[in-house]
Amino acid sequence: MKRLMLGNEAVARGAYEAGVKVVSSYPGTPSTEITEEIAKFGEVYAEWAPNEKVAMEVAIGASIAGARAMTCMKHVGLNVAADPLFTVSYTGVNGGMVVCVADDPGMHSSQNEQDSRHFARAAKVAMLEPSDSQECRDFVSKAFEISEEFDTPVFVRLSTRVSHSQSLVEISKRNDVGVKTYTKDPGKYVMMPAMARQRHVVVEQRMKSLEELSCRMAHEEINAAEIGVITSGISYQYAKEALGDRASFLKLDMVYPLPSQAIAQFAQKCARLYVIEELDPIIEEHCKAMGIAVIGKAALSVLGEYSADMVAKAVLGSDDAKLLKPQESVPVRPPVMCPGCPHRGMYYVLKKLGLNVSGDIGCYTLGALAPLQSMDACVCMGASVGMAHGMEKAVGDDFRKKTVAVIGDSTFIHSGITGLIDIVYNKGNSTVIILDNSITGMTGHQHNPTTGFTLKNERAKQVDLVKLAEAVGVSPDRIRIADPFDLDAFEKVVREETQADAPSVIIAQRPCALLKSVKYEGTYIINDSCKKCRLCLKLGCPAISLSDGRISINQALCNGCGLCVNVCKFGAIVKAGE
Repeated sequence: MKRLMLGNEAVARGAYEAGVKVVSSYPGTPSTEITEEIAKFGEVYAEWAPNEKVAMEVAIGASIAGARAMTCMKHVGLNVAADPLFTVSYTGVNGGMVVCVADDPGMHSSQNEQDSRHFARAAKVAMLEPSDSQECRDFVSKAFEISEEFDTPVFVRLSTRVSHSQSLVEISKRNDVGVKTYTKDPGKYVMMPAMARQRHVVVEQRMKSLEELSCRMAHEEINAAEIGVITSGISYQYAKEALGDRASFLKLDMVYPLPSQAIAQFAQKCARLYVIEELDPIIEEHCKAMGIAVIGKAALSVLGEYSADMVAKAVLGSDDAKLLKPQESVPVRPPVMCPGCPHRGMYYVLKKLGLNVSGDIGCYTLGALAPLQSMDACVCMGASVGMAHGMEKAVGDDFRKKTVAVIGDSTFIHSGITGLIDIVYNKGNSTVIILDNSITGMTGHQHNPTTGFTLKNERAKQVDLVKLAEAVGVSPDRIRIADPFDLDAFEKVVREETQADAPSVIIAQRPCALLKSVKYEGTYIINDSCKKCRLCLKLGCPAISLSDGRISINQALCNGCGLCVNVCKFGAIVKAGE
């Protein structure tokens, strides 16, 4: 039976059919839907872990115990999970273990454009790369087989286009492989130096065997002898669409280790050889190290996503590229926080006070944009807290009293707690604002340990942020809960805590406006009392606009949150119909 599936959905289906038993992940676009889909299967234990490192460790534990296990994350999440990853490469597995990592060429929802193939090479872990939904399903199943046959974790590398594009998938029944016997084996699983030295030998031997498999998994398509293309993943789709039978192709299903013998044999059949790969020149550099002349980044970019048009122009030239079309001018739509977003009131206050803001990853990163422009720096998840502490220690107390760190509830659990511990332990006095919107917002409303529900919507113990802050040493009188829509009260709290000579935590508590449980009533309009002071425009609410000198509220966009009412000094914003 065939079904139309997103690549991420097909990955979940492939894992289910392969008999996966345990899946632990942290949400991150473009990987999130894999774990959401796998959670729909009752036979699979699936969870959101606090962060990717924990998720990797859960999968490792399940694998060593004998079950097939999987963990899924976006490319920057792999940075967080790198510590256990590099060592599980040495220990190997018991039950098959698959790591799904989704890269984001073009940075549609990411802070950098790193290439996860570097991790496969550095950790010496096999990596498969599907090019459509059917291959997503097939490659995940194959990855479990490879994992158990070669005693190794296996990567499945995705990209935004593969993860979020649909194509037909042939599905079948679940292969219930059961759980392998667990046997105590300290020499294999306890990575003290003496054991690790022996396991490193095993890893190097394994890589030679995996390269032979990589050659068997490389597919030649011989058409024209003039042009040859070596490619993989979504780049294969672009190259096929652009070049058709005007080129021959070597499609690599395994992108680490690379199939040197297959590449050398293919190169002999083509007069001019191109490497088409998004992001870094991994395949290109491998070919050149083999002494094979290829054209890669000299014709194509290391930046962003490719397209069929781009490939056609690079290989065939602009005069001969059949696919090139005139580019239509499309109006730019900058990202904005939603109407009713609880972060908008907080940023309004922080800008009014002229504070330095150490920022973090989440919806609230949009606070860096006009007109709020209230975030000064954002590096990675959890970094805002440690960065604020570093600013204090570098510049001094006067700077600290004009600085706050902002971080979401899920992100605080992910990697912000240790930063707060650092502030308290090392006698810092920084102010940390935890933006508690009752959900993991930017990736699509996933639960986290602060919400009281699991991935499968089962009730769970709810982390108490107040008690947690107390437990790491913040004084109870320096932990404040405030509503960011109560602007005067929130401003008062921020003023007090930034001036306090002690570490402090402000919990800005208001739920995401898009949650089903949030029911604002009615909408607002602007009446004739408006003095055109434009204070309401400083909120950056997409429902409020200025046109022909008149400020108005778009009734289709307004959700009735009422924040603008708290800003207006003239009572000009009132409920529609009143």
